Amino acid sequence: MSLLRFCEWLASTPGSIALHESRYMFIVVLTVHVLTLTVFVGTAVMIDLRFLGVTLSRVPVSEIMSRLLPWTTAGFVVMIVSGGLLFYAAPVLRYQNLFFRMKMVALALAVANAWVFYRTTYRTVADWDLAPVPPRRIRVAGAISLLLLALIITTGRMMAYQGYWIDCSSRLRPALLSLLSGCPVDAP
Repeated sequence: MSLLRFCEWLASTPGSIALHESRYMFIVVLTVHVLTLTVFVGTAVMIDLRFLGVTLSRVPVSEIMSRLLPWTTAGFVVMIVSGGLLFYAAPVLRYQNLFFRMKMVALALAVANAWVFYRTTYRTVADWDLAPVPPRRIRVAGAISLLLLALIITTGRMMAYQGYWIDCSSRLRPALLSLLSGCPVDAP
């Protein structure tokens, strides 16, 4: 079964239909998603700016992490759950959205960046905890994180505008965009 066929099946389930057609539930889930995105991104940006040595340079990194990381984690978990529900409400539409795909790649890269950072570099925090400007490898991880967060937000916002560039129902769409968007391939 192809991923598109799976999304089509998922869209036909009673829960997906109910969520998509709900007058209030979809907007509640969307609101929760955006609000937890602000918690996640807001706290992550503060951590990353400290990694860059731009802000809170007199506060130990370990203290910032102990205070903000629980909020960052909670925001991330609720954001992922609410985002999953948003996908569930319209799986074919999301699957065929180039910006959604870009957002998922950026999100996967951001998670990988954080995982690698905490499994390797953060283990030596005692060596650079009090440094106003942390070592280069810490600054690079923070900069990559900020870049990926900006990409996640931008592509998430652009998802609503895909129809202006790529319409899977149009036969005039460029082949490359069709491929990248997951549009069905027209038979010759």
